[in-house]
Amino acid sequence: MAEVKNISEEEVWSALENVKDPEIPVISIVEMGMITGVELTSTSKCVVTMTPTFVGCPAIGMMKKDIAEQMTKLGFEEVEVRVDLATSWTSDRMQPEAKRKLEKFGLAPPPSLLADEELSEEVLNRVRCPHCGSTDTTLRSSFGSTLCRAIRFCFHCKQGFEQFKPVQ
Repeated sequence: MAEVKNISEEEVWSALENVKDPEIPVISIVEMGMITGVELTSTSKCVVTMTPTFVGCPAIGMMKKDIAEQMTKLGFEEVEVRVDLATSWTSDRMQPEAKRKLEKFGLAPPPSLLADEELSEEVLNRVRCPHCGSTDTTLRSSFGSTLCRAIRFCFHCKQGFEQFKPVQ
């Protein structure tokens, strides 16, 4: 049996920053707010709990594999990745840096929502174009290239773009 070093929870969180959302490779699953728990059960075992953005997200398997690989690289002999479907993910779980990275990537970030705020037409239309910064935009389709995206159009720069959907 190989010698296992004492790994801190901070080191685990740092390693999880290397796991990117496969559909948005510029953002880690930590920045997305998808990691809801880390448990070091022994010096050789780690349990990571994640909440996907959508229950039917096709990238769940890939993220679980990437998490396990990062924890193995860190030195854990045994890794368990739990998918928590009882905890609802909301777009407000995203770190501010994640929203900035989304925009730089060309994907409009979701608006920040208060827990009791309705997804009104006004809230849904406060979308800034990631290309030119104009808010003179409109929703073209609620269905984008993935479950978490919608298609929008900017009247100012005449560009189509996707928006990460706000989720309460």
